[in-house]
Amino acid sequence: MDPYTPRTHPGARKKNLTLSAKEYTKITGTIASVRRNRHFSDDIDEGFDGPLHAARGNRRSSQEPSFIAETSFVRAPLNSRVGTTSFSPSNKGKSKEDSLDHLPLDVQEALILEDLLFALMGIEGVHITYHPDYSPEDDDPLQGIRFSIAPSQLSHPSIRDLVERVLPLATYYTAISAFVESRSHLEFGLVNHALCAAIRDMLKEYQTLLSQLEHAFNTSPQFTLQKLWFYVHPTVHTLSLIYQLVLELATTDDDDGSSISSASSDPEQAARDEALGLGGAKLKAVLSEITKSSTSAAIPVKGGEVLTVIYERMQGMSGDPTARKVYGTLMSAAGAPYVEMLQEWSTTGRLHDPYEELCVKESKFISKGILEVDYTDEYWERRYTLRDGSTISSKRQQAGVPPPRTPGGRLPGGACIPPMLEGWKHKVLLSGKYLNVIRECGIEVQSIQPQRDAAQFSVDDEKLYKFVEDAYTHANRTLLHLLLQDQQLVPRLRSLKRYFFLSQASFLTHLLDLAHTELKKPAKSASIVKLQSLLDLSLSSEDASFREDVKVTMASTGLYEWLLKVISVSGTIGGEEGEGNHDAATHEEPKKDRDKDKDDKKALLAIDALALDYTVKFPLSLVISRKTILRYQLLFRFLLHLKHVEQSLASMWIEQKTAPWRRPVPNHPEFEKWRLRVTLLRTRMLSFIQQILAFVTFEVLEPNWRSLEVKLTKVTTVDQLLRDHVDFLDTCLKECMLTSAKLLRAYSRLIVTCSTFALYSSSFTKSANQALAAAEAGDGDQAMNKRWEFLKKFESNFNHWAIFLIESQFHLDCVQYYASSENVTLLPLVVRLSGIK
Repeated sequence: MDPYTPRTHPGARKKNLTLSAKEYTKITGTIASVRRNRHFSDDIDEGFDGPLHAARGNRRSSQEPSFIAETSFVRAPLNSRVGTTSFSPSNKGKSKEDSLDHLPLDVQEALILEDLLFALMGIEGVHITYHPDYSPEDDDPLQGIRFSIAPSQLSHPSIRDLVERVLPLATYYTAISAFVESRSHLEFGLVNHALCAAIRDMLKEYQTLLSQLEHAFNTSPQFTLQKLWFYVHPTVHTLSLIYQLVLELATTDDDDGSSISSASSDPEQAARDEALGLGGAKLKAVLSEITKSSTSAAIPVKGGEVLTVIYERMQGMSGDPTARKVYGTLMSAAGAPYVEMLQEWSTTGRLHDPYEELCVKESKFISKGILEVDYTDEYWERRYTLRDGSTISSKRQQAGVPPPRTPGGRLPGGACIPPMLEGWKHKVLLSGKYLNVIRECGIEVQSIQPQRDAAQFSVDDEKLYKFVEDAYTHANRTLLHLLLQDQQLVPRLRSLKRYFFLSQASFLTHLLDLAHTELKKPAKSASIVKLQSLLDLSLSSEDASFREDVKVTMASTGLYEWLLKVISVSGTIGGEEGEGNHDAATHEEPKKDRDKDKDDKKALLAIDALALDYTVKFPLSLVISRKTILRYQLLFRFLLHLKHVEQSLASMWIEQKTAPWRRPVPNHPEFEKWRLRVTLLRTRMLSFIQQILAFVTFEVLEPNWRSLEVKLTKVTTVDQLLRDHVDFLDTCLKECMLTSAKLLRAYSRLIVTCSTFALYSSSFTKSANQALAAAEAGDGDQAMNKRWEFLKKFESNFNHWAIFLIESQFHLDCVQYYASSENVTLLPLVVRLSGIK
């Protein structure tokens, strides 16, 4: 068969041709005109021998049939140069026997040149064919087509050496063309699309060079292999750089997929499955389907990972000017959509990332409506996050981060942040997050410089870093102004201090007096509506700001019971060394505490469950969130209990100013001694409660509040504002001894003892009247021993926990742990309580 006869093109090879219809028509016309007008010079014709004239005659005769008659010509006009699988082995062997050695050197060069031009376009020639080890059906097209020339076809060393130098260019071109075709699909993202467009522009220059070389070959008899090598030599290096890049991008996908499949076919895992009875054929089929679905769901190389690969190659070959120029061009082109998405996010707070390529991720299922019931700040912390899982406030990695690639440990896709943006990623996240909050408020976001041209920035340009810094500063300043000025954050926090920290507690005294009977009821029986109306009435007499946002609520558990549960779960301070050295009976305390907690839970009064709530709207709910409101409520309930016990003991003092407690009884000294002991115990309890209140209000809450106010005047970022507010509340909880299990248990016992003692005020007065009556009758007081027993129970209980509390702070181990290392502010409290013994 004549080599110029059009033949059927294999289907597996068609996908390597990336020529458009217009290019097909142009090349078809060129080939037809060249074959009609091609003639050799007279000196070459004179040197031809008979076989060569016969070969030329056969070729010219084969040009007579029309190319249009071939159906394959319409789809691929260059199929006349492509071998087919139906080519008979005998003819192939015959062509191998037709060596070029018997032809003149310039004719050999001309024939090789023609084949080379076809091979450089990825088309198999007559003498330059596919490598024997290459199979179009089996080999990966992204590896490129390998060409070779048989030694029997060409034995001239100089021509063969030049051909072997040029042939890698064909492999590079075919591999790059296959990469551009495969990575232009939608699932590979905008960065890959921009990279393919830039590579396609470079391939157009390469195709233009090939057309110029073909023109020179057809028109200039002086065009030789040396000239071809001279013209393509710079292109070989350029395409080799692009080939290495696309090969790394392609093999990263392959390695990731193969690692998944190899993990799924682990022989050890298979043996374990067999041992567990999980080796059935049906189960294996199901598992294979799951494996296939997980393999197909593997994240392709896209977004920031593509930019990272280009950047690493550019840095690794920084000494090569050509490599730096080529990779720099590809970096600028591929990073253009990435920079555009980053700019839109940083200037407007809108995240338009359809293919998940940017370093910022949005959790759309989290909306601002969750702020009303969210106790974990999920909206602020998880609505917009970095794909690599890193956070500013903690080293803890967030969930949802994809596993790293097996080779190299690089995160896949958009989770891989380009190295040049690694130091700026948190500012990129926060700038858009701040502006998004402003947009959620219905406020139009004003850009830094409207109509900014995205094309003026490159991924590795210093102007981009300046832009990110400016965008972050602008967004931060805008949101801070919105919170501090427009939304009146500081007055809001002052109102919280007034209502929850009782800085102006006259309303609470009024409320306790008005709701005295309602607060004595069980918590489930108390009317929240009535308590709310009484709270509004007590606040109406004061010039209280934001009083309409204060609501009454009832807790489901007691304060100390709930705190002890939280501490036991989180392990905060409680359970450390030294705790078990003070009381040998502490091992039996959990059972007693559990039984007592059950009784307390059954008899939980409204006064013990009373709490305040505070409602704010977005965006103030970011700062005054449910997470912070809960801390305010804990401190309020602690102060409320102290205030209530203080009021009860003060009422007991008023009652003890009546005649039964003041009348002298000289004939009953035992009763006077008992009466004095009751008064002394009440005084000690009242003094203890007042000292605790004074310590909490004047040495904990007020100094920390002043410190917070100073920080609010100097705050520069919204995240710093949020951290300062939460740190203020955590510090108050810690210094109020609500985070130490041992101290909390001691204080809770003391306060319960004091409140119980105040409840028996009328019983003590009744006993005093009975003692007076017995003294006047002169019959003797038979119940005096019972009175002493009853009083001594209160004294022993109070003395035990008070001494335990005070001595636990003077104990060497505990003072080193609590006062020196953990809670230095307890030292003033030790001085305050040292006189109450």
